[in-house]
Amino acid sequence: MTEALRTCLKEIRQRRGLTQAELAARAGVSRKTINTVENGVFIPSTVLALTLARVLETSVETLFQLADGAAPGD
Repeated sequence: MTEALRTCLKEIRQRRGLTQAELAARAGVSRKTINTVENGVFIPSTVLALTLARVLETSVETLFQLADGAAPGD
């Protein structure tokens, strides 16, 4: 993930008591996809971000934030 985008996915997933594999199954993706999003290797699509938020019963804005001072498109 670029420095402009930060994620709380791992923290929220763990608070919900889910493994990467469990979250992946509920979201309909692979465990590797969850791992790469959590580790900043992959920026999720809008559809995946919305799906993860729904599964974790939170908002996309809670899961993913723009870093301070980052402009859209950075």
